[in-house]
Amino acid sequence: MQRLLTVLTLAPILALAAHALRADPAPVVVELFTSQGCSSCPPADAMILDLAEREDVIALALHVDYWDYIGWKDVFADPAHTQRQKAYAYAANQTTVYTPQMVIAGETHVVGARAMELADAIRSHAGTDHGITLELERTGDELRVALRHDGAEIGPARVHLVRYTPREVVDIRRGENAGRRLTYGNIVTSWEVLAEWSGGRDLDLRASVPGNDRAVVLVQRVGPGQILAAGEAR
Repeated sequence: MQRLLTVLTLAPILALAAHALRADPAPVVVELFTSQGCSSCPPADAMILDLAEREDVIALALHVDYWDYIGWKDVFADPAHTQRQKAYAYAANQTTVYTPQMVIAGETHVVGARAMELADAIRSHAGTDHGITLELERTGDELRVALRHDGAEIGPARVHLVRYTPREVVDIRRGENAGRRLTYGNIVTSWEVLAEWSGGRDLDLRASVPGNDRAVVLVQRVGPGQILAAGEAR
């Protein structure tokens, strides 16, 4: 398989806050589409481990299933992640999907483990304020989500609830990464739409968040398109 490979990684900055109550400017969301069956993916997976330490970034690893046929089934892969990556490609008028690929703030695509390009993309989206206030409060197995918008309607958008596990170590026994023990970070375990929202009214939601997985809320234009707000509640 032809894939792009760069061995640079990003240095960690600060640990994420232990409990989230966030408002815009939102942290920048970085989605990595990756696979345990992809020999070019480990440098990008390492970047997610570094980004997970940053307070200004929400890093999410979505493991896809389209490399499972080459000898190793990714234990974190979900067909829904493949469909999300394909939806991004369609929205960007692209005909092909790749691993590793990162999508920053729902808009900027970076193919391969290109640390400088990724850093520039994060910097370009940092501090963007769409006039949305997102407040999250997790109490036990319940998450309260409050959304306010101080301007005109934002148009069709969706409120997403994403769960992830912070870290897992996997021994790869077959495929392109056979014989390697790899560490994966911020592995998405579930993704659901909580509500449709145009920004024309305040929104207050309650969601069930059982278990220990972290909880992230994203407000994203339908498309999928631009991520307008994001926050994390642990």
